[in-house]
Amino acid sequence: MTEFTPMPLPEIGVEQIALVERLSNATAVSGDEGEVRKIVLEQVQPLADECKVDALGNVLAVKKARVDNPLRVMLAAHMDEIGFMIVQDDDNGLFQFQLVGGIDIRQLPGKSVLVGKKHIPGVIGAKPIHLQESDETVRPIPLDTLRIDVGPENGKKVKPGDRATFATQFHQVGPSLVGKAMDDRLGVAILIELLKHAPVNIEMLLAFTVQEEVGLRGARVAGYAFNPDLAIVVDSTPAMDMPMWDDSENTRYNTRLDAGPAIYIADSSTLADPRLVNHLAKTGDQFGIPYQFRQPGGGGTDAGAIHTRRAGVPSISVSVPGRYAHTAVMMCRLNDWLHTLQLVHASMQMLTPALLAEPR
Repeated sequence: MTEFTPMPLPEIGVEQIALVERLSNATAVSGDEGEVRKIVLEQVQPLADECKVDALGNVLAVKKARVDNPLRVMLAAHMDEIGFMIVQDDDNGLFQFQLVGGIDIRQLPGKSVLVGKKHIPGVIGAKPIHLQESDETVRPIPLDTLRIDVGPENGKKVKPGDRATFATQFHQVGPSLVGKAMDDRLGVAILIELLKHAPVNIEMLLAFTVQEEVGLRGARVAGYAFNPDLAIVVDSTPAMDMPMWDDSENTRYNTRLDAGPAIYIADSSTLADPRLVNHLAKTGDQFGIPYQFRQPGGGGTDAGAIHTRRAGVPSISVSVPGRYAHTAVMMCRLNDWLHTLQLVHASMQMLTPALLAEPR
């Protein structure tokens, strides 16, 4: 038998960071993912053996193996982001809006936004604190009291149904990557890089999904269409690693920055396949790639939809930890992104049909 020689692990450089910057700055609120889809197709079509856009807007790409009877491995990352939908014109450039995805209303006043396909600049307005009654300062802010204000000169350029997103621009600060929609543009960038360094032993089924933030909708149909042997979802997860206010130990940290990719054991929608949990951990140990286990708990990823398709799909999620999830900005570490890419790549190289023959 020929001795197995692993492929070199992929690296991250100027080109990959520039791609993440483009992806982060693009607007792709759930249901209107066209800007990111255009970038994905530009990157993926020259490399994939098959590539198409399905009825919901998922980009589905296939990279065939160079061995007989390979495992068919689905890799998923979602293109969409949280944001807003314009629902009513109040005239004079003021618009009522609804949330798209999970957003904390308390952090919205004063945030700059971009509206519609022309990226009309606006701001989320609220009554200033020194004009509020005393009881208003301690109550949650009602969403129906907020408005997106684009100014009277741009009011006719915005209409109900337009999406809006935070105007945060990507930038790097030392080891940190800062930008909007890093959940899950880092995952999108990882899938693109995996395709560039495709292992020869598996058939890669890449799903760049839509509408994850509003119910894992794209992943549901992508998982059905691909009907894979197993699935690995690459996403982002909150790093609740800040110090406690009373200087006690933070025991509910979920994940931490600088500790490597977060391997899921359980979340609100998926119990990860234990064979895949062990496989990822053993691969990390073998290749010297740092990793951490995400504390079981709430949240979820596209795996929640994929693992129950057809007759069932052994599934697991691996995420890049990031602070301040589902706000106007997320902060991640370059090395956590790199090690997530390398762990998934190395794990795919080590996959064999024998893994799924083991008891679950």
